[in-house]
Amino acid sequence: MVLKDENSEKSIELFLSIGLDEKTARNINNNKVTANLTAVIHEAAVTDGCDRNTGNLLYSVATKYPANALVHRPTLLKYIVTSKIKTPAQLEAAFAFFANTDSEDFKLNEFEEACGVGIEVSPEDIEKAVKGIFEDNKKTILEQRYRTNVGELLGHVRKILPWADPKIVKKLIDEKMYELLGEKTAADNEKPTKKKEKKEKPTKVEEKKPVVETTAEPSEEELNPYTIFPQPEQNFMVHTEVFFSDGSILRCSNTKEVLDKHLKVTGGKVYTRFPPEPNGYLHIGHAKAMFVDFGLAKERGGCCYLRYDDTNPEAEKEEYINHIEEIVSWMGWEPFKITYTSDYFQELYDLAVELIRRGRAYVDHQTGDEIKEYREKKMNSPWRDRPIEESLKLFDEMRRGMIEEGKATLRMKQDMQSDNFNMYDLIAYRIKFAPHPKAGDKWCIYPSYDYAHCTVDSLENITHSLCTLEFETRRASYYWLLHSLSLYMPYVWEYSRLNVTNTVMSKRKLNYIVTNKYVDGWDDPRLLTLSGLRRRGVTSTAINAFVRGIGITRSDGSMIHVSRLEHHIREELNKTAPRTMVVLNPLKVVITNLESDKVIELDAKRWPDAQNDDPSAFYKVPFSRVVYIDQSDFRMKDSKDYYGLAPGKSILLRYAFPIKCTNVVFADDNETVREIHAEYDPEKKSKPKGVLHWVAESSPGKEPIKVEVRLFEKLFNSENPAELNNDWLTDINPNSKVVISGAYAVSTLKDAAVGDRFQFERLGYYAVDKDSEPGKLVFNRTVTLRDSYGKGGK
Repeated sequence: MVLKDENSEKSIELFLSIGLDEKTARNINNNKVTANLTAVIHEAAVTDGCDRNTGNLLYSVATKYPANALVHRPTLLKYIVTSKIKTPAQLEAAFAFFANTDSEDFKLNEFEEACGVGIEVSPEDIEKAVKGIFEDNKKTILEQRYRTNVGELLGHVRKILPWADPKIVKKLIDEKMYELLGEKTAADNEKPTKKKEKKEKPTKVEEKKPVVETTAEPSEEELNPYTIFPQPEQNFMVHTEVFFSDGSILRCSNTKEVLDKHLKVTGGKVYTRFPPEPNGYLHIGHAKAMFVDFGLAKERGGCCYLRYDDTNPEAEKEEYINHIEEIVSWMGWEPFKITYTSDYFQELYDLAVELIRRGRAYVDHQTGDEIKEYREKKMNSPWRDRPIEESLKLFDEMRRGMIEEGKATLRMKQDMQSDNFNMYDLIAYRIKFAPHPKAGDKWCIYPSYDYAHCTVDSLENITHSLCTLEFETRRASYYWLLHSLSLYMPYVWEYSRLNVTNTVMSKRKLNYIVTNKYVDGWDDPRLLTLSGLRRRGVTSTAINAFVRGIGITRSDGSMIHVSRLEHHIREELNKTAPRTMVVLNPLKVVITNLESDKVIELDAKRWPDAQNDDPSAFYKVPFSRVVYIDQSDFRMKDSKDYYGLAPGKSILLRYAFPIKCTNVVFADDNETVREIHAEYDPEKKSKPKGVLHWVAESSPGKEPIKVEVRLFEKLFNSENPAELNNDWLTDINPNSKVVISGAYAVSTLKDAAVGDRFQFERLGYYAVDKDSEPGKLVFNRTVTLRDSYGKGGK
């Protein structure tokens, strides 16, 4: 959060005065840190400013100082501003001293000794130490050249000279490297060779299937897609093997004792979970995940958790949490229990401590870029083999807010030489000085997905952990962690991700087009978010039928054509949406042989197969001297394949009478048709081929009710806009939304409520939008009447 108000600007000026860079000063996004830093600056009496080195040390005090030693903070600040403590190493030693010393046991001479006060390390001392370390490691350095782990060399110097200036140490090591090795060669700049990966198959778009009648019997899997999953009591079998670089193999399975304990808790029932991150709105891909997770539990008489994966406090909002819960219910699913990963923060922390104790995790100080580089080179972190007690102490300091954000992570000690990059010592915990929407300010370290997801699965006794195929490479890490902690292991299975043409479903891209106003919010009817589909008029029944028709398979790389979704929408609305008449672009037709004050009430069908003895299946429409047809249903020149109205031609007005065009009245430009004159056939003797929808004035001079109609087309022109990489935004269809503000509707629609769905005869299916107001109805086109998918693709 960028500070903007007057008080914030004063804080920024104060922070800049102590040498903080502007980006840091302006982006301190934690009220606690802001208050602490302000107090430290005043306490140190440097409100008029100080040098950058002193300022950086003061910032560390504000973010990392042990809360149990506040009484001694003035002493520490005095030592900092007088340059008796002037390096980060001395400051870290001071923090450690205060954290482990009771107030009454504090002795100044012990403090000074612990922090190296008064010890001056000369450049000559550092040079001598560096020279000795290079002599001891010369053979290794000559072999590895510029791939030598410089962090390890720095660590050797730190052991000999703990109070040496790290900048001078690094400078001398770099100089010594150059002196020994000379200029970097082309070979030094090459990245380590990687195992050749299989080329990814190009994404193929599912072809539209022809209209083919089929009588083949559906398979058992089509009737019940959940038959592929084992029963909970079978979860003693090995179904995953993790291969380690040392040749060992972890065969993932539960012992009889562990499985028996699990089955006793669950009663042998299926337990699944639907675990969305509350950082955006759910889309149609989540509909498939719900169908798999909730559907399996329902089919087996089990339980499905709705678990919010709320491990990133900066991205989560209450709005998203409320939306997810509401959409899950709308989709027809009922959670057994609603939980949050944050409910388990204490258990997760305790297990992380245990992981360190078992030698399976360590506190690391590499930056994100360094971690990435070391992973690419399959190199161990310089802190990977630090003592267990040291990692335990540092992790505790991370938890207590004593280490600056970005300066430490907890990493799992997995297998840096593995062929699976998801075994390269994944991060388990990060420091984030940000309040959590649910946990508040209790935590300043947060677990990663890779650490929390599998652990909470085990804690909740999940029997089937189901996810999409992109998570398949994480199986090894999933089971490695549970095995390392001796926890129960769920059955893991991945299925193909749902990709639909002419849209994007990446949360990052969806968030971008929403926040940058390319669309009208997360529920824009052009999006395939579930709230967007609902607003468009799509039913949850149609979405679930679409997902069920696709099945739960592992075949990846194909996209489902959007026409297949539209097919299921039409099938559903054809059965549930009553018929009515709306004219989008009205053209006035004056019935010259009908008296001006005469209004004939006619019956129109709500349902095409309505029985005459069922009054509820009909609605009344007035037929008067002035009716309106759509402009597209009139031409000046007739043709054999045209069934609309033309001069001298007759058509049938739906549910009413045949009319014949007798005259055309033009506007002043002599081109635009202003109105048509026609005669009606009250005896219905003529039998024209063309049938048109229409709307009439309910009484002389009274216009039909005016409504707004929004016509939606595909949001993207390309079937797979994701393939366009950085050019994906240029593929947005500028005509994806057309607003018609002057449409006419039959009077029975005036009482339509938000969410009501109708078939506008000859036009398509429409739903009442939430933007509707009293006297101004707004309709969204859900889907047209034409079905291009056909019966073969159900």
